[in-house]
Amino acid sequence: MTAYLNALGVVCALGRGQAEVARRLFAGDSSGMLPQAGWVAGRQPPVGAVVGELPLLPLPDQHSRNNQLLYCAAQQIEPVIRQAIAQYGPARVGVVLGTSTSGIAEASADIAHYLNHGQLPAHYCYDQQALSAPADFLADWLQLSGPAYVISTACTSSGRALLSARRLLELGLCDAVLCGGVDSLCGLTLNGFSALEAVSEQRCNPFSVNRSGINIGEAAALFVMTRTRNTSGPSIALLGAGASSDAHHISAPDPTGKGALQAMAKALDNAGIEPPLIDYLNLHGTATAHNDAMESLAVHSLFGASLLCSSSKPLTGHTLGAAGALEAAFCWLSLSEHNPQGHLVPHLWDGQADPQLPPLNLVDGRQRLPSGRPRYLMSNSFAFGGNNVSLILGDTP
Repeated sequence: MTAYLNALGVVCALGRGQAEVARRLFAGDSSGMLPQAGWVAGRQPPVGAVVGELPLLPLPDQHSRNNQLLYCAAQQIEPVIRQAIAQYGPARVGVVLGTSTSGIAEASADIAHYLNHGQLPAHYCYDQQALSAPADFLADWLQLSGPAYVISTACTSSGRALLSARRLLELGLCDAVLCGGVDSLCGLTLNGFSALEAVSEQRCNPFSVNRSGINIGEAAALFVMTRTRNTSGPSIALLGAGASSDAHHISAPDPTGKGALQAMAKALDNAGIEPPLIDYLNLHGTATAHNDAMESLAVHSLFGASLLCSSSKPLTGHTLGAAGALEAAFCWLSLSEHNPQGHLVPHLWDGQADPQLPPLNLVDGRQRLPSGRPRYLMSNSFAFGGNNVSLILGDTP
């Protein structure tokens, strides 16, 4: 079934809102990736932080930075959300989100207070760190009574949220679904990846022979998904989705790329299109040794060396549970009115290809999307435990 993504709210290191994010995205502006102290002792890794004040929540008892990011994205498309609620009713509008941090940053600070003072702060609420907190917040704020839940499968969380949202529409359980993902910067995440020796001291360098690890970022991306085409804006659809779980290792991908290849092939089959019709691929592209090796092998085996592709993580950092939805949002923006010249997301790196990897056709900023026909864009997300998701978005006549 074709599901239409009729609105997009987005906030990340590139800015807030469709226009600002698109402008900086297609310009390859990585100025939002800045070294920050305070996350990892003795280090200042670059992080993709959202700068400036975030909106105060209408439900202060559900406060967390994670919910503030989500609320910032939701406010951008609130009229469309309210229209869907009015049209379908609160019981027919669902919420499916992906996250991996939820309110763990606030919970960590409150536990530190307990360790130092022998009691929790008066404002402490266990619910703020529950993985369900983002969906609970949206449902409570909007007074929705349809299905509302969170998927947490590490870096594929919000990619799976889009897939799951479409399933709710297919099954007739919802007429509209607010779907996407959100993750906020926190010490637990940065120190966890640092313990794995996976955090780079420089801006990440995907698919380079000199790649040295990931950067972490924060973001929220929220769509309104329905069965019906938008009549007052861009008609952009989720045409295909594929998922797999190869369970090769708890934190390393299957080096053969088997699971990634399976997810991409399923997405193509689900969309009913052949590999040559894909115009662009947003790579997972974390700039870790193992992920880039696996993904380049899988992509090359399915598409050869001609498909235009890039990793957007040097522009935003790896936003973990939000990454699948954020990078789908970049595909959405590529097809929207904010990209009239058909720019592609440039691949920022040092240009020194790893001779051990199969070659990929990485976007250098000169290439453009075709015009005069429907375009098909793919986005990959891969996660710990061998969890893989591939999405295909397209504009429809």
